[in-house]
Amino acid sequence: MERGGWKEYLGYKTFYQTILRIAVPISLQQLITVGINLMDTIMLSNMGDAQLSASSQASQFINLYQIFCMGIGMGASVLTSRFWGMEDRTSLRKAITIMLRIVLVFASAFFVATFFFPEPIMRLYTTNTVTIGYGVMYLRWILPTYFCMGLSLTCTIVLRSVGEVRIPLICSVIAFFINIFFNWVFIFGHLGAPRMEIAGAALGTLIARIFELVFICGFFFFRDKRAAYRLRHLFTPCGDLAKEYLRISIPVLISDGLLALGNNSVAMIMGRIGDVFVAANSVTMVVQQLSSVLTQGISNASGIITGHTMGRGEYDRAQKQGYTFLILAGIIGCMASVLILLLRGPIIGYYHVSPEAKEIGWELMDSISFIIIFQAMNSILTKGVLRAGGDTKFLMVGDILFLWIASIPLGALAGLVWHWTPFWIYSMLKIDQIIKCVWCFFRLKSRKWMKKISAVPES
Repeated sequence: MERGGWKEYLGYKTFYQTILRIAVPISLQQLITVGINLMDTIMLSNMGDAQLSASSQASQFINLYQIFCMGIGMGASVLTSRFWGMEDRTSLRKAITIMLRIVLVFASAFFVATFFFPEPIMRLYTTNTVTIGYGVMYLRWILPTYFCMGLSLTCTIVLRSVGEVRIPLICSVIAFFINIFFNWVFIFGHLGAPRMEIAGAALGTLIARIFELVFICGFFFFRDKRAAYRLRHLFTPCGDLAKEYLRISIPVLISDGLLALGNNSVAMIMGRIGDVFVAANSVTMVVQQLSSVLTQGISNASGIITGHTMGRGEYDRAQKQGYTFLILAGIIGCMASVLILLLRGPIIGYYHVSPEAKEIGWELMDSISFIIIFQAMNSILTKGVLRAGGDTKFLMVGDILFLWIASIPLGALAGLVWHWTPFWIYSMLKIDQIIKCVWCFFRLKSRKWMKKISAVPES
């Protein structure tokens, strides 16, 4: 950005070309994930509110693990994208090794917890015994997915951080059809298979996760030439990078972990409001995900581009790019809001849920259409620009502060004590998105978010 003036903040053609090159495949991959969730919920809605609710609540615990994995992967990507910009492959591979070791520990912990305590886990989210029974069945079938998801997800994040976005997209396209096909077979008992209903949904998801593991990790460990990471690197000594890794990545893990716990607390509040509310939220969840696919793509692109820019030592350029990404976020948030308002009718009407669930779904959509504007700006700053700058401790404080002292208490009071309407209950549960958006804007403006990262010597 050699030329001055306002164009430096709006960005140039090559800048947007880079964004599109990274963001479009990631957004398409996210869209495919939404498609899988959409088909899952539509198929299970034929089995009634109880099974749909059980699948949604059981998935909250799996989502807790998934967000931990994303925290581990995104924490590593702060380093890997920076080391990629610095052309330091030794440090890059050591960061990957530490990441993989951590994710295997988390996968083992969640596997053991789910294997021995599926019923207590479900009781965290609901008191309905029928829903608990279905949820336990779902969790037992899904057990191996922890290792599959953990390894494939973190390796995908690293591949993106070094500019490889094509392979994860191809994997997601194939996994989409695998998941849909086996859900159709096992939920309804087609092609001579037993009719498994909610257990069939879990089995279909598991088969797709196994494919993702083989496809992504096969490429990552044996074919990828960017990071050029191989299985032997798992045994590389990494003590010289451990301190820097922990300084940058642990706040990301804590931040995303507390966010995951907070989201689970939100699910617990909804579960105690009732199965109808949970079923309505399950319907709206797909619309939320659908309307935020572009946000996810831009968020990932902003983190990768910012990391590469700062890795080259171009700090002024990174600051101006931060403002450009914020402007983009606001535009995308408004587009998402309009999309929700346009799609809510057809999507709610398509589900086979009770009339009460549909009525609540309409109110939730009204709230989401407002919240998502702030959520888009917040996501691109916190998960992209500021995180890539290494400002992970600040973001950790923001996640802890606003989620736990604003959203969760106000949401619990609105839903369980004051018995407000669904619109206001959901708005209170998501009010941290508005607060964090303002908080992060002033952090971006201050320039304090740009941190230096140290490499390690060749070994």
